[in-house]
Amino acid sequence: MGLGAMMTTARGMAATVRVLGRGELGRFTGGDRSEVARFETELAGHVGTRHALAVNSGTSALVAALVGAGIGPGDEVLVPAYTWVSTAAAALAVGAVPVLVEIDGSLTMDPADLRARITPRSRAVVPVHMGNQVADMDAIMEVAAAHGLVVVEDACQAIGVTYRGRRAGSIGHAGCFSFNQHKNIRSGEGGALVTDDPALFDRAAMYHDVGSYERPGFAGSDADLIVGVNLRMPELAAAVLRPQLDALDAQIARRHRHRAIALEALARRIGKDLNPVPHHDPAHAAGLAVEFGSAEDAARFSDHRGVHRLIDTGRHVYTNWRSLQARNPLHPALDPYAAVGTEIDHGPDACPRTLQILARTCAVDLAPELPTPAFRMLARRLAG
Repeated sequence: MGLGAMMTTARGMAATVRVLGRGELGRFTGGDRSEVARFETELAGHVGTRHALAVNSGTSALVAALVGAGIGPGDEVLVPAYTWVSTAAAALAVGAVPVLVEIDGSLTMDPADLRARITPRSRAVVPVHMGNQVADMDAIMEVAAAHGLVVVEDACQAIGVTYRGRRAGSIGHAGCFSFNQHKNIRSGEGGALVTDDPALFDRAAMYHDVGSYERPGFAGSDADLIVGVNLRMPELAAAVLRPQLDALDAQIARRHRHRAIALEALARRIGKDLNPVPHHDPAHAAGLAVEFGSAEDAARFSDHRGVHRLIDTGRHVYTNWRSLQARNPLHPALDPYAAVGTEIDHGPDACPRTLQILARTCAVDLAPELPTPAFRMLARRLAG
């Protein structure tokens, strides 16, 4: 672990001790000292949006964003076939139905296939920035605008990353982040949504807190109250996250450097047996994946330390979303498919091009926690 990461960890530990010493573990007991409220202000400033809402997971952020946007029964929500199942599950949680969309060579939603899968029932699209690979947001926003779709960015794996001068999560009508143990900043569990839309924010805020009706000034005074649930972030999570948010730009800069080092190590192989996956903003790329001509070559490359073939991480591939494929509603009266029909395909043949791309592609861990000299040594092994 580098010195910067050690200092960030130390600040997080000190912050948790401070919260524990006060004994105020819930955001609404801390008053002006609330770590969650401070984190929300700092996150909105970092991303460049008017509003931020801290919640207990990335899944909760996606659900709250769809609630905020008024998505519900009878609606279709377009999601990529390569993502964590939460992207699709969030649609079902609000009574809508997810529609699978192919990815392209960038490992993100294919705007052409998105356009082809839109129906009169389509209401929202959730592009996902997998592994810090930002989706083609300009093209997706253009398609969404032409069809009146709400855009909820799933930026759970890309907080801190920029796309053509804008932060991931700030481009759509709402953006969602996750802070579980695998993300750029982490608190074990946790999430947030950001938006510039005050009406969407008010509804999402009311939904995330069942007691919102008694929080003065928490929801807009002209907002129609809705009944919520409890998706609140605890104070300890925010205390851990705030120092990491301060250090996030430095971490992303290390990812940029490590990407350049890895590409330099792979230089003699590029154009021969592998090619870097294209990025929609190459100058600010913070992730790295490489595509091979065959699945077998990709499988061999995945033997390297810090490398994994994407098809082998089955939990992110739509063919492994068994709970989605089962189509079992929580209750027969709450069956989302009753409103839209059962012709929507969630089976193994729904997105064949996605499976082909994932079988030939490997992600390279840019390991920002490693000092650059140590990462350079690891990168040299990729050349063989």
